[in-house]
Amino acid sequence: MTTDSSSTKRTDGISTFKGQERALRADRLGTGGLLLSVLAATAPLMVVAGVMPTTFAVMGIVGQPLLFVLLGVILVLFGIGYAEMSRHVHNAGAFYAYISRGLGGTAGASAALVALVAYNALQVGIYGIFGFEVSGLFATYAEMEVAWWIPALVAALAVGALGWLKIDVNAKVLGVLLVIEVALVVIFDIAAVADPGKEGLSLHAFNPDTLTGAGVGTALCFCIAAFLGFEQAPVYAEETSRPHVLVPRVMFLAVGGVAVFFAVSSWALTVATGPSAIVGESQKQSAGLLFNLTESRLGGTFTDVLHILFVTGMFAAMLSFHNVVARYAFAMGREGLLPAAFGRTTGTSGAPGTGSLLQTVVSVVIVAAFAFADDKPTGDPTEPVLHLFTWGGNIGALGVILLMAAASFSVVVFFVRRGAAGTQAWRLVTSAVAGIALLVVAGYTVKDFDVLVGAGPDSSLSWLLPGIIGLALVVGLAQGLFLRARSPEAHARIGLGNEAFQLDKAASS
Repeated sequence: MTTDSSSTKRTDGISTFKGQERALRADRLGTGGLLLSVLAATAPLMVVAGVMPTTFAVMGIVGQPLLFVLLGVILVLFGIGYAEMSRHVHNAGAFYAYISRGLGGTAGASAALVALVAYNALQVGIYGIFGFEVSGLFATYAEMEVAWWIPALVAALAVGALGWLKIDVNAKVLGVLLVIEVALVVIFDIAAVADPGKEGLSLHAFNPDTLTGAGVGTALCFCIAAFLGFEQAPVYAEETSRPHVLVPRVMFLAVGGVAVFFAVSSWALTVATGPSAIVGESQKQSAGLLFNLTESRLGGTFTDVLHILFVTGMFAAMLSFHNVVARYAFAMGREGLLPAAFGRTTGTSGAPGTGSLLQTVVSVVIVAAFAFADDKPTGDPTEPVLHLFTWGGNIGALGVILLMAAASFSVVVFFVRRGAAGTQAWRLVTSAVAGIALLVVAGYTVKDFDVLVGAGPDSSLSWLLPGIIGLALVVGLAQGLFLRARSPEAHARIGLGNEAFQLDKAASS
């Protein structure tokens, strides 16, 4: 190994800079750790207590359990090609790396910026509802008035600190929180089945007739957000020992598990209230529906614990999304789409420290901005909190849906160009079907964005907020075109990840 004052070149072809590697540490995650890391982003309790009642109330669709089954099928179709790509491409910038390999570096640059913006929006949005809920816990149990932004900022700093630790440490934190959270929801499901409402153990919610009406498309938008997280598995590919085996395995376990879990849990809500009453009760009680149902069946102590786990589950989701953003920033820095400092790991933890710091700064700045808005309320003091959550969540969901659609079509192009269309034919068909279905969902998301964020049909928010994703897409394309014209070598490296360093080694030998 040779050294100079600032850099080294290792024998494996991966360059380092003052002890900072330009590759993530391998062998940090096994199947369990990887599965827990991606499932934490789904925030099961937040979905059951928040997303499900909102979907019932706003859309009036009783067949939400069936929607989860249908979305599970669509996402399994997506996962078939996506998983196959993961056997060929191991890169922390999963979405944009895959899109680069299929649709080219310019499209990859655009996808990279969309992913960075989308996952930041998803993560930061949760701080709003997190701060609101923690503030409520202080008021209820300690009789203290705490502004929502104080626990939100504390959480942002705690998440940032954990982001600098080894990913296996993060996986343990996420795992403990997730297992307890899921266990409590399962207990509610069992209690609902054991003590159903007036209509008994009705399966009406799985009747296809319940999916008729104008609200089905928008309900799909609400429900697909509950699945977000499974697609993150390839982001951790470099940190697993056998990415070609573990990543596909974890993705299918995650999609299947989430679909079944949420279908059963949303059905349990209809059983507990009765299918004919679920919409009305959701409109009346909103996020309080689950807690009122557990109060009557499982008692006050269980419900108090559920409230606390509701908060810790959100923390786990924030940490999971934080880790993903940090790794996207790392991959982008390594390939010239962000400053080179982002493309280096930090210290003995091997974590993408600069990317983690970026995400923490973004979180703190946005929370501070909404806190400032909270000091000047326009009638409803909870508006900044609810806006942060709904705006961020739906902006992020739209971005990820578009990325999944683009990745699906990229799978088709990738294998056709490699001359593998015949051997991969069935995977290409499933990817094309999934891509079309996801574009339909994205279309409904844009069309009904005013409903998703609670704005009026004539509100400028209906185009300004999805316009953030559109702007990221256009700016990313411009960056890709600039690199192609001014730096063809850098453009050619987009999406290559560690392979670029191996090519450098081969060229210099």
